[in-house]
Amino acid sequence: MPHSLGSPAHTSTSELADVQPVRFVHTISESGRLLPSSSQWNSIEIDYGLFPQPQNASGYESLPSRFSKSVDFHLIIADRTYFKRFVYITIATVLLLSFLVLLLHFLPHKHHHHGSSRNLTSAINQALVFFDAQKSGSYPKNTSVKFRGNSGLQDGITRDTHADLVGGFYDSGNNIKFSFPTAYTITVLSWTVIEYHQKYADIGELDHVKDIIKWGSDYLLKLFLPPNSTFDPITLYSQVGTGNDIGVDNDISCWQRPEDMSYERLVSKCDSTASDLAGEIIAALSAASMVFKEDANYSGNLIDRAENLFDHVTKEGPNLQGTYTANIACGGQARQFYNSSGYKDELVWGGTWLFFATGNTTYLEYATDQFASAEEEELVFEKGIFYWNNKLTASAVLLTRLRFFRDLGYPYEDAFGSSTNSTDFLMCSYLSKLTFKKTEGGLILLRPDYGAPLQYAATASFLSKLYSDYLDLLRRSGSSCGNDVFSLEMLRSFSVSYILGENPMKMSYMVGFGDQYPTHVHHRGASIPWDGQQYSCNDGARWLNAKEPNPNDLLGAMVAGPDRNDLFLDERDKPWFTEPTISSNAGLVAALIALQDPPRDSSGSNAVNVGIDKDAIFENIQIVPAAP
Repeated sequence: MPHSLGSPAHTSTSELADVQPVRFVHTISESGRLLPSSSQWNSIEIDYGLFPQPQNASGYESLPSRFSKSVDFHLIIADRTYFKRFVYITIATVLLLSFLVLLLHFLPHKHHHHGSSRNLTSAINQALVFFDAQKSGSYPKNTSVKFRGNSGLQDGITRDTHADLVGGFYDSGNNIKFSFPTAYTITVLSWTVIEYHQKYADIGELDHVKDIIKWGSDYLLKLFLPPNSTFDPITLYSQVGTGNDIGVDNDISCWQRPEDMSYERLVSKCDSTASDLAGEIIAALSAASMVFKEDANYSGNLIDRAENLFDHVTKEGPNLQGTYTANIACGGQARQFYNSSGYKDELVWGGTWLFFATGNTTYLEYATDQFASAEEEELVFEKGIFYWNNKLTASAVLLTRLRFFRDLGYPYEDAFGSSTNSTDFLMCSYLSKLTFKKTEGGLILLRPDYGAPLQYAATASFLSKLYSDYLDLLRRSGSSCGNDVFSLEMLRSFSVSYILGENPMKMSYMVGFGDQYPTHVHHRGASIPWDGQQYSCNDGARWLNAKEPNPNDLLGAMVAGPDRNDLFLDERDKPWFTEPTISSNAGLVAALIALQDPPRDSSGSNAVNVGIDKDAIFENIQIVPAAP
C-alpha cells in the first residue's frame, strides 16, 4: 500500500523503542490529521512537550489520539520561531481566502462582452416597441406609439373572400400582411419567452412581449379554417394586400399610411399542399401555447388548432406536399419577398414544437425521422443560417437541448447525436474565418450575396449565446467539432455590438438607440406626418422622395443594414439599406434578451444562474420508466 510522502510505514508497538524522535509532521486533506514526516521540506518543524503528556501508558492509551496510529510519540517545541511563523501565515492565508470567497459571492456577476446591462435593457425596450408600430386592426390605446391608429378593419372582405382577417402585423415598410414571416416571428418571440421569461420579468417587459405574441397568435388562429369533414380541403390564408397590378393603387405602388388605405386589399389563400406555411403556423401556435399555459382555455385552443393542421398537412404524403409560393394563387406577392425554397424544415420545426407543447412522442418521432431528409433538401448557401426561410439549424439546437437535459433514449439516440454534432459544427462555423467571411468592420456575412445582413447576424448571435447557456448549465467550458474547439466566452463574444454602433459607420442600426441611427427609414407610417389629415397615394409620393428625416421615429426598428463593405446609405428610397421587417426584429429581440444579464440570485444558491429556465420547455414531457 503506498504511503504519504515522508511518512513512515506502519510500525508495531514493540518497535517503538527503536524509533528515533520525530521532529517533522505533515498533513494531507484526505487524512484530516497530522502525520509524521521524515523531511523538513514538506513539513513543519516541531518538537516535544507541546501537548499534555499522560502520567502512565494506560492513561495515554485511553485518550483518543489526534494523530496517525502509525506512530505514537511525544511532542515538544524545538524552534518556536518557525512554529509561530507557520501559525501566523496559516491564519492570514485562511482569512484572506475567506475574504476573497465572500467578495466573489456578493459581487454582481457581469458579462463584459456585450456592454452594460442597462444599455441592453434599453435596446430590448425599444426593439419591442417596433412591433407595436406594426400592428394592424383596432389599434390599442395603451401604447407609446403615437403615430398609429385603426387600420385594415375590412381585411378579408373582397369580391372573392368573406373572412375575418383583421389584426396581425404589417410586415415591413409596406402595408402587406404576410402569414409566413408573421408565424416565424411569433415562434421566435415565444421561444425567447419560454427560455428567458425570468429576464423579461426582471426588466419589466414580460407582459409587453406576451401582448405582442398574443396579438400575433390571435391572428394566426384566423388563418387556418378546419374543414367541415375529413374529405374537405383546408384553407390557409397566406397574404392580405397585394402589389401585382400595374397602374392600380395597391400596397406597393401607393406610398400611404395604413390608416388612409381605401383601395381593395386582395387575399391569397392556399390548401394543405402549402406544407411550409402550415409547418410554420403549427410551430407558432405550439410555442405560443406554452407562453400562455396559465390560460388553459386559450392555450388549449392553440394546441388543438396546431394538431388539427398537423394531421391534415402530414397525411397528404410527400406527393402532395410542397411550398406555398410554388402556387401563384397561394403565394401572391410573397413570391417576390418571401419565396420559400423548401418545406421539410418547416414540418420538422412544427413537429418539434408540437412535441414540446403536448408531450406526444408521435410528433417527436416525425421530426427526428424527417430530419435527415430535410438536411438533404437544404440549399448549400443556407446551411447554418436561421431565418424565416430555414428552420433546420434551430431545430437541431432544440433537439440538442432535449438530449442535454431530458434525454429520452431509444429510439432517438441517432437523431439526438446527429443534432448535437450539427450544433457543434454550427458554432465552430460561426467562429471560423474559413466558413463565413466577415466585413472589415467585423460583421459576419452569412449570405453575402443577398443583402440585409443584420437579420442573419442577429439570429446567429441568439443561437450562439443560447447554446453557451446550455453548456453553462451543464458546467462545461466549451465543446469541439473535429479538431476545432470553442469556449463559452468565444460564443458570448459573438454579439450584436456591431448592430448597436460598434462599426466603421459609427451607426446604430436600431432606430432610437445610440447617438447616431437611421432617420430616413423606408416606412410609410413613419415617413408621413401624423397631423390629422388624410393623404392620398399621390400625396404620399412626396414623402417617399423627401430629403427631410422621417417626422415619426420608428423606435426599435432594425434596418436591413450595410453592404459587404460596411457602407450604409440612410436614404428612404433605398429599402435594401433602410427597410425593417418584423422577422428581422424578432431575431434582434432574441439576441438582445439572450445577452441581457440574468436577474441577480438573492437566494444565496451556488447553482449556475444564466437567466434561463432549464425545465420550462419540458413541462409537458413525461418520462416513461423502462420496463423491468
